[in-house]
Amino acid sequence: MKIDRREFLKLAGLGSVVFVAGPGSLLNVAEAAKSGKDDFFFVQLSDTHWGFAGPAVNPDAAGILKKAVAAVNSLTNQPDFVMFTGDLTHVTEDEKERRKRLSEFRNIVSELKVKNVRFMPGEHDAGLDEGKAFKEFFETTHYTFDHKGVHFIVLDNVSDPTSSIGETQLAWLRGNLKQLDKDARIVVLTHRPLFDLYPDWDWHTRDGSKALDMLMPFPNVTVFYGHIHQEHHHQTGHIAHHAAKGLMYPLPAPGSVPKKQPVPWDDIAPYRGLGFRGINADVKKAKYNIAEFGVRGELP
Repeated sequence: MKIDRREFLKLAGLGSVVFVAGPGSLLNVAEAAKSGKDDFFFVQLSDTHWGFAGPAVNPDAAGILKKAVAAVNSLTNQPDFVMFTGDLTHVTEDEKERRKRLSEFRNIVSELKVKNVRFMPGEHDAGLDEGKAFKEFFETTHYTFDHKGVHFIVLDNVSDPTSSIGETQLAWLRGNLKQLDKDARIVVLTHRPLFDLYPDWDWHTRDGSKALDMLMPFPNVTVFYGHIHQEHHHQTGHIAHHAAKGLMYPLPAPGSVPKKQPVPWDDIAPYRGLGFRGINADVKKAKYNIAEFGVRGELP
């Protein structure tokens, strides 16, 4: 598959992002418009649901995470870091099994070439024990970090059984934001959406509006999340929210069917609706160009 630079930029609408044009075939786009020294590239993976079993939904449940790790490793330009936005494992009431799945997940992703890998829980990981097992493996459920001029805030909106962030964490967020300049570049990472996407399906955060109210005075805020197993884009005021595809199974569009349940596997189009994303950060402009990848690294 050959795409010249002009055609590719027209197709993608993006510059200075690494895309995979096919299994094992890589393109580096817009050589003349390379990122500045402060720009960077990271990868978001979400909803891996390690431990899920259901051949009608995904007959490759035991292999899909390994394929995604291999696809990220195949990128010519390796990301600065990799971020998993929750539901690392599939829910289980068996505490021993929960820890087994977390351990297996951690072992698989340790094969990533990039060793700067960060994690947050989803409700499947943390909802039944308020994050106890998750913290045994990954230490904390919410935190901040800074990377090349961008302040990242990882919020936990799954450990609280009411689907909330909670007053303690909101106070922590308020204190953190007070330390930032008003023109700070801020990226918020969550599992559930912070806005009311579709509350009947638990696609919301009960007190998410409180967090958004705190973030609203900052003009450069972007939110990346998972949970809904599909690409989705939304604006609350000037704050952009971007949901990532899941890696284990897709879910239907919000409210499109009477009951939320995984979309069945399609033998004609295997892995359709599954994948991960690369995010190219233009720090100076506070813009984030998103490149969607299929599970095996192909352009969808």
